[in-house]
Amino acid sequence: MKVIICGAGQVGGQLARHLASEGNEVTVVDQDALLIRRLTDQLDVNGIVGFASHPDILERSGARDADMIIAATQSDEVNMVTCQVAHSVFSVPRKVARLRSRSYLDAIYSDLYRRDHLPIDVVISPEQEVAEAALRRLAAPAAFDTESFLGGKAQLVGLKIDAECAVVNTPLRQLSELFSTLRAVVVGVRREERLFAPEPEDQLFTGDEIYLFAATEDVARTMEIFGKQNRTTERVILIGGGNVGLTVARALEDSPRKIRLKLIERDREVAERTADALNRTVVLHGDGMDISLLEEANLEQADAVLALTDDDKTNLLSCARAKAEGCPLVITLINDPSLTPLMQPLGIDAHINPRATTVSSILRHIRHGRIQAVYSIGDAEAEVIEAQVLGTSPIAGRRLREADWPEGALVGAILKGDKVIVPRGDTMIEEGDTLTVFALRSDVAAVEKLFQVSIDFF
Repeated sequence: MKVIICGAGQVGGQLARHLASEGNEVTVVDQDALLIRRLTDQLDVNGIVGFASHPDILERSGARDADMIIAATQSDEVNMVTCQVAHSVFSVPRKVARLRSRSYLDAIYSDLYRRDHLPIDVVISPEQEVAEAALRRLAAPAAFDTESFLGGKAQLVGLKIDAECAVVNTPLRQLSELFSTLRAVVVGVRREERLFAPEPEDQLFTGDEIYLFAATEDVARTMEIFGKQNRTTERVILIGGGNVGLTVARALEDSPRKIRLKLIERDREVAERTADALNRTVVLHGDGMDISLLEEANLEQADAVLALTDDDKTNLLSCARAKAEGCPLVITLINDPSLTPLMQPLGIDAHINPRATTVSSILRHIRHGRIQAVYSIGDAEAEVIEAQVLGTSPIAGRRLREADWPEGALVGAILKGDKVIVPRGDTMIEEGDTLTVFALRSDVAAVEKLFQVSIDFF
């Protein structure tokens, strides 16, 4: 497939890495020659320096025979115009735009994105994606990562293994023997900064970070077995009242749980605008790292602090200060994945990577065939793929152990009809089954071949 990516920033660069590694012909367009040079030096992609929405630049990028264009620049308007030009001048079949402004995303204006108006096939909102990720973290405060699969019937959960975990130093194969009715499978382990798909004889050690799949009904029990207790979250402090903070605050205000919410914003104009846009949230003007302001926000009574500013260092230090003052749950937004190792020494419980959430959302919309969902793990170290088995698939009609799974891939859950089952070696894979598969980045292409799915447009 021939893909044009407009914008060589964090999202565009990550998409280029994903799609190029899967054998697609990728061209990246950006005004910044340094960003383009960096990508073309690191990846097998073409680079064009120029303004993404200009027809001559798109023509140089190969738009006349492109299968898809992904407009992911920092400007909503440039992204929209790029899709319009790609449609009107070059008839590009598939157009994806990243839009950030809430005005463009309001449901009452959704009719705007039609072929006879603005021909955008898929609209992605990073702020909305991040807000949903933040809400998932609050719903499962003992987990550092969560995502729903199989229509909400299964959950991917990331957990840090502590000394209290009952299954420390226990071979994974014994989990099914000890808890025969538990529908949960460990699919990934990060140990000493290395992520791998575990073998049945592997043990879990204190300090490991694991990814597991569990049937949604079994998540609470699974958390207890792994030594985690989910706390109720009733009082929340948000630091940062920009687009992400405002989106999260609105979602929390609309939550049936009636969360008591306070928001701290450093910029007075933004704070006033945020206060006007919210109903029940108390908005405070000041620095989220100021301990006196945190005390004014009743930090000692808070169940959670979320730092959602656009500055990683502010987020990290605000959370570290809140944790030092005794807050049970602190969650930070981190744009730069190289800062993630600082979480543990600073005592931060969980983080949200907006690049990963946005890339996962875009990939979900551009996979072809029976792949229904994609979730990016870490800094694109692995993917979780949800895919339906076709009748002509190499794995259809075979037992799970008989399929040619790559070494870095594990099946986490299987949906047969409307029932989630734990994958076993003798489980028969049948046409119509939906599988969730954890795969290291180097093994993603091999997993997709097992489902006879190519990366192509719809």
